[in-house]
Amino acid sequence: MAAHIGHRLRKGATSGVVMAAAVAALAASQAPEVIPPAADNAGGDTAIGAGDTAPPSGDGSATGDSPYYTKLPPLNTPNKPGATAHLPVIAGPAEAGIPASVYSAYKRAELSIRSTDPGCNLPWQLLAGIGKVESGQANGGRVDANGTASPRILGPALDGNGFAMIADTDGGAFDGDKVHDRAVGPMQFIPSTWATWGQDANSDGKKDPNNIYDAAQAAGLYLCASDRNLAVKADLDQAVLSYNHSREYLNTVLSWKAFYERGTHQVPDGTGVLPVGRSDDGIRGNRPTGPLPTVPTTPAPNPGTQQPKPPVNNPGPVKPPTVPTKPPVTEPVKPPTVPPAAKVAQLAVVANAKLTTTTGSAFTGSPRVAALDSAGKPVAGVSIRFEIIGTTDTRFAGGGTTATLTTGSTGLATSPALRAGEKTGSFTVRATVVGRTLGAADFAATVTERQADTLARVPGDALSATTGASFAQQVQVKATDKGALAPGVLVTAVIVTSKTDPKESTEGPSFKAADGTTVRTVTLKTGPDGLLTFAPGDILAGDKAGTFYLQLTAPGGGTTFIDLTVELPATPTPEPSPSGSGSPEPTPSPSSSPSA
Repeated sequence: MAAHIGHRLRKGATSGVVMAAAVAALAASQAPEVIPPAADNAGGDTAIGAGDTAPPSGDGSATGDSPYYTKLPPLNTPNKPGATAHLPVIAGPAEAGIPASVYSAYKRAELSIRSTDPGCNLPWQLLAGIGKVESGQANGGRVDANGTASPRILGPALDGNGFAMIADTDGGAFDGDKVHDRAVGPMQFIPSTWATWGQDANSDGKKDPNNIYDAAQAAGLYLCASDRNLAVKADLDQAVLSYNHSREYLNTVLSWKAFYERGTHQVPDGTGVLPVGRSDDGIRGNRPTGPLPTVPTTPAPNPGTQQPKPPVNNPGPVKPPTVPTKPPVTEPVKPPTVPPAAKVAQLAVVANAKLTTTTGSAFTGSPRVAALDSAGKPVAGVSIRFEIIGTTDTRFAGGGTTATLTTGSTGLATSPALRAGEKTGSFTVRATVVGRTLGAADFAATVTERQADTLARVPGDALSATTGASFAQQVQVKATDKGALAPGVLVTAVIVTSKTDPKESTEGPSFKAADGTTVRTVTLKTGPDGLLTFAPGDILAGDKAGTFYLQLTAPGGGTTFIDLTVELPATPTPEPSPSGSGSPEPTPSPSSSPSA
């Protein structure tokens, strides 16, 4: 858990005097539209006002208009306006002390929300004022090391008996009540409101309304809803009234806010002032409460010690007739704006649950989903993220593997067009609601090879060559599938010696590979016109005379054989020598007789 803001104090400190770092005193602002300190606190115990004119409804409020603590801050303020900031730090009234973890949670929520929504101008003292009247600062700071209230803080069952009537919405998950909802935690969220605004501010993996960090962050976001600027009086009033539809509640919260703005100090967790005085007059649920104030009684007169007085004929002053007072008019409360994504209960598959195409081709149709609320009605304005998952080179239009679309008035969102690459196999297109952890909608997709059920040679001359040369004729083969040209089909070409037992030949013709070597098996792709072409010289004759075959096969069953004839070169015939007569001249022989 991240370090708390400020120094966290705990019980059992060795020092006999608990002294916390005081927050610098804030003088009351005189700017227009900023709430001044409450001026109707006469005794510090009970709020003065006309009260509410209608029973609570609980609709559209964070707490379901649950009871709250009505005690007002003391008259002696922690640090009067105008005091120098250089005076020694001292602890003010006990009511000015805020438990360390609770104080840290308020400050952290203010900093977080000011960074994401600076226009709201959320002051932590407003959170402190609400936390004071809702739970007495988490029952005086009774929280564990993670900031979770122990025991958990629950309001009374909202069963309509003096409170709003709210049937169970969470199955008792947060409030332990499977019949009616109860307000839960230091900031008293009802489960249905927490389902929308719940936060995990302490990063423990849970959204817990009983955790002061989670609850303070959620309360701040709730108060800032509908683009409110809490520095403006009208927006501030609406924000507090949206938490509880009560003018007395508004006055009480703002009184504590003003009190804390004049200065406060930290106290150890668990040592804060416990809450007293509830608006429900004794209908307590299981919140810890202090004793209700008692009304002093006047002793009856003793007839033995008092003498009767003679009657006096004095009519006394005449009272003016009682003029009925007009009940205050409660201003309509602007309900907080619920993000569209928070309304979604289900992401349903509408069309194209199974997608199939061949390599290099576009898929027919695209994944489509519908965002529906708990009643099955479409939700508009929801951001839907589509993602291609798996080892594939399929892409959305534009070349990406993810795309985010927004649902229209019908609640529908359709992904961009999908186009397969050269890889075959299966993958998934997944649709999710941005910002939610709802179940995803998955679409199965498959890419298969392009096929040709027929391969046929384009008519041409017979193929022949002499050993040591190459075939000088062009060879073209047309691929078709179901009668249509089949472009982009991978065709395997093999030199074999038999049509009935086609095995790769170990001698004879061959193909010249790109690296200069010779091979007898190659894979080629048909062109856009469905043709496969061997140019003159692509097939070498080799050194073995005889008849060989070029076997071509394609996915889908297409196959054909082309004869390759290799001959020996012709032997030349010797020519006769030329002569001057038809017969050779005789050669003279020596005489056997002596000369004369």
